[in-house]
Amino acid sequence: MTVRNTRVRAAIGATLCLLPVPPAMASDVHVAPVTAYIEANIRAWIEDPIIIKALRSQNALHSHMSQTAIDRLDANWRAEFSGDVRPLIDAVIGNPLSKFLKAKQAASGGVVTEILVIDAKGLSVGESEISSDYWQGDELKWQKTYLAGSSALFVDAAQKDESTQMLQSQASLTVSDPKTGKPIGAITIGINLDAL
Repeated sequence: MTVRNTRVRAAIGATLCLLPVPPAMASDVHVAPVTAYIEANIRAWIEDPIIIKALRSQNALHSHMSQTAIDRLDANWRAEFSGDVRPLIDAVIGNPLSKFLKAKQAASGGVVTEILVIDAKGLSVGESEISSDYWQGDELKWQKTYLAGSSALFVDAAQKDESTQMLQSQASLTVSDPKTGKPIGAITIGINLDAL
């Protein structure tokens, strides 16, 4: 690229920054940087053997689980979340996958706020931070990834966390079986937009 082309592009970019942004686009301004971060830093490890093995195992375990059983587990998780005795939460948070996810979160230098791996039924398999519910199947993070197919990426709206005052968004991807290419679950990554 010539010096002149570089200057022209810089001038166009500066002019575009001065144009008013329609309200619908203003709320989506985070999507491009979040997508770029995911592609550069996350996608390379979402098919790590520890994730694939945990998803295959939990999918086999839950393959015939009814919605009633899912709802009961979710209710148990929610009760444990606000209680002192937490066998279901401890089993998920203490498993090898969750330890792997905690290490990935720590390695992000504050950009990643949480990581959640979800099975084919929409249930948590591993979490770097304790979520308030066990069943994610009723949420867009699972519906717009696992149900959408093997190459899906969904970046949710930006929100301010009331407790931390951090502006963040969740990016979710389908996790596919490397052998078959078929979706076996999903992964959700919380992104601290202020750290990008």
